[in-house]
Amino acid sequence: MDYRHNGTATTTAATTATATPNRPGTPESELITPAPRTNPFASPYGSMPASAMGSSTGLQMPQQRFFHSRRVRKGEVERPWLDRKDPKEKWVTIIPLIGIAIGLAITGFLIWDGLQSVSNHVYCPVLDEDFSEGFNTKVWTREVEVGGYGNGQFEYTTDTDENSFVQDGVLHLKPTLQDASLIDSNNVINLLKDGSCSSTVWSDCVAVTNTTNGTIVNPVKSARINAKGSAIKFGRIEVEAKLPAGDWLWPAIWMLPVDNTYGPWPESGEIDIMESRGNNYTYSQGGNNIVSSTLHWGPNSANDGWWQNNVKREALHTTYAKGYHTFGMEWSEKYIFSYIDTRLLQVMYVNFNKPFWDKGNFPVSDSNGTRLVDPWSQTGHDSTPFDQDFYLILNVAVGGTNGWFEDGEAGKPWVDASETAKRDFWNARDQWYPTWTDNDYQGQMQVKSVKIWQQQGYNGCN
Repeated sequence: MDYRHNGTATTTAATTATATPNRPGTPESELITPAPRTNPFASPYGSMPASAMGSSTGLQMPQQRFFHSRRVRKGEVERPWLDRKDPKEKWVTIIPLIGIAIGLAITGFLIWDGLQSVSNHVYCPVLDEDFSEGFNTKVWTREVEVGGYGNGQFEYTTDTDENSFVQDGVLHLKPTLQDASLIDSNNVINLLKDGSCSSTVWSDCVAVTNTTNGTIVNPVKSARINAKGSAIKFGRIEVEAKLPAGDWLWPAIWMLPVDNTYGPWPESGEIDIMESRGNNYTYSQGGNNIVSSTLHWGPNSANDGWWQNNVKREALHTTYAKGYHTFGMEWSEKYIFSYIDTRLLQVMYVNFNKPFWDKGNFPVSDSNGTRLVDPWSQTGHDSTPFDQDFYLILNVAVGGTNGWFEDGEAGKPWVDASETAKRDFWNARDQWYPTWTDNDYQGQMQVKSVKIWQQQGYNGCN
């Protein structure tokens, strides 16, 4: 019998006898104490003496085992789903491919339609003005009127260098205050005397201050110039300009017909390439951070379809008074559109795809019962009245009573319907005039260049 085994047995028996007292009446089989439970978190080697770890007489340390990974060879893993194919599974691929094909087809059509509607025409240059030679009176005409141009505007447009001049190669259109002596006492501005009036209508050429009834001559002076000698029928125009900042200023780059072929305004049309306001960005109708573009057309002034094609464009994180921008227009027998800086940034787009009389949906008669007559469709051109020669106008208007500045907004100091609107505006000059002069050139429209092209095939452009 092995001594180590007897020793172990003897020790175990002694331990058992010590751990479990011999109670009278207890069977011998119940005197054995169960082995203690092993701690699953204890290290199997932590309680062994170092001598036992390396001794041939101690317990043999279990052999250390390592994790061995092995690559699963192709084909060893069963894939039962491949044995039976779902007939609907093919649509997971087919449906996206159909969607991609439809998308490509629509994209192609839109590109084709865009190329058809906006063509790359051939042009002849008509005017390339950079003002390097000063104010060229052979190109530009200063309009001189006091009648408000049909909008009740407050400015007297002059032919002097005070309001329109070239400085350092830049054209300036600058509004200024009227001579107070012409307002504080009875006076008359009569442009017929020296023949300077641009209009043949008496009310456009004569203004009166009457201290009794409160009427006054125009409270401000400004500029309006045109390039009538550079008129075009279909073509392109680009004006690089910085707009003015200042309350109640109304800058515009626009066009009128050389001849009222289809009748008085708006029967013969008007093209507004750019209009804005000098008020700041807080102005509810849009200040110098917004420009708009539209066409005016209608059987009379009470039925003007301008609202159907009026579009506004807001400057991105700035205003149009902070820097120069190119305000452009492209016009053909099929369409007309305006843009800012690039033809890709369109503002207004009007397609000449049906007669303007049909576009307007005008009533049978106006408010006083007069029957409205179609002035355009007899030509057979969908572009009528925009199928005649138009010329360019640059101006800075001030105020007005036509609603361009809405009553009651931003402390507007006059009411459009008031008979003393001009005087009310003048009396508030301490409020609005400083906004024109806070910085150099702030209240002025500055123009770097004007370019006009005639479309080939018209007006001698071959």
